[in-house]
Amino acid sequence: MRPVVLCFSGLDPSGGAGLQADIESIGQAGGHASVACTAITVQSSQAVYGFEPVSAKLLKEQALAVLHDLPVKAIKSGMLGTTDNISALAELFGQRHIKPDTPFVLDPVLVANSGGSLGDKDTLVQAFGKLLPYATLITPNTHELRALSGEHDLHIGAKKLCANGVKAVLVKTSHDFSEGDIEQFLYVGGEVVHRSIVPRLDGEFHGSGCSLASYIAGRLACGDDLVEAVRRADEWIIMTLKNADRPHPENPKAQLIPKRF
Repeated sequence: MRPVVLCFSGLDPSGGAGLQADIESIGQAGGHASVACTAITVQSSQAVYGFEPVSAKLLKEQALAVLHDLPVKAIKSGMLGTTDNISALAELFGQRHIKPDTPFVLDPVLVANSGGSLGDKDTLVQAFGKLLPYATLITPNTHELRALSGEHDLHIGAKKLCANGVKAVLVKTSHDFSEGDIEQFLYVGGEVVHRSIVPRLDGEFHGSGCSLASYIAGRLACGDDLVEAVRRADEWIIMTLKNADRPHPENPKAQLIPKRF
């Protein structure tokens, strides 16, 4: 069987982000995505209008059904939505339902790229403190990295998170600058172990963060080490974004949806 990645994410009706992005991206990485749905959202490719989280009890039951049935090789989490759901995932690790050496890619979603709150940011940031120590890698955007670390400088923030027990942080600079290439830095143990420069493409992309994190999780499940998984993900995400679908061709500023082959 293809390596299984268990994903904790919300349902995006547009199909650009959330669970569908996880499923398609992990499939492209060579894995099989199983899913534990954290919330039903009301959103398009352009905006978030609302969401209704599942209960922590139901979330754990979904996950346990998979963990007791399939040989899960990696975990990926995206939008968890509530502090109870964050705690539920932390309990799955703490109670050893998830094997301690299982790679875990945590995308600490606080606000959707298309706009709109997915929960109270300050409360979610505090709750993530229970989950961060279990992560093999966290993939925050610049806003999330600053919120989690309390530091404006991204590099100081990444080092601070590592000093506080986070194993690895992927620093992405795409939200800070509107022009020029995008630099990414992989911090492990507070030190940069990999740096990449990817070209900035025209437009905004709905679900690009979900896709990148999921592809990394898929490659870790397939046996790549962390640096190799990130390197492959960089190459793959550029291909998917270059071929993105444009739902509103008459509006060049509208968000695009990554096209995963």
